[in-house]
Amino acid sequence: MSAPATSSRSSLWIKIAGLAVVVAIAAFAYFKMSAGNAAPDVTFTRLDGQQVALKDLRGKVVMVNFWATSCTTCVGEMPKMIETYNKYKERGLDFVAVAMSYDPPNYVLNYTETRKLPFQVALDTQDKLAQAFGDVKLTPTTFVIGKDGNIIKRYVGEPQFAELHQLLEKELAKA
Repeated sequence: MSAPATSSRSSLWIKIAGLAVVVAIAAFAYFKMSAGNAAPDVTFTRLDGQQVALKDLRGKVVMVNFWATSCTTCVGEMPKMIETYNKYKERGLDFVAVAMSYDPPNYVLNYTETRKLPFQVALDTQDKLAQAFGDVKLTPTTFVIGKDGNIIKRYVGEPQFAELHQLLEKELAKA
């Protein structure tokens, strides 16, 4: 009779240990990509075909926003992203909106032109940019990168814009 009880306890401890490992890996990945780490060394391909290397934007605060034309939250937040960019661009903010690989390029071009997006829009046709930023799957996902090239903040979903603006104020004020 004692063998089955011991077996079920061992099984329970194995499950708990496995869960602990999964939680530890998830926490490590979250903190690795959320703040204080160097942004990946990537090059964006803009809609006009021009290449923009993220490292060439050092010295500016940069927002990298992963989005899709089929994402209702992305489309909903875009006017606020435009306002944010327009408010801070003269103080050194740069902005790259990265369309996800599944977003048809002609949809992205149409959206960009009809909405008159004032910032750089890039295509991620081979999913390399999303992978480089920690395998971004959920849209919108926005990264704020400091002048030193380190990721300061990662927003999954629409940011609280008051908080985002406070963060931008602080980072743009740094020498």
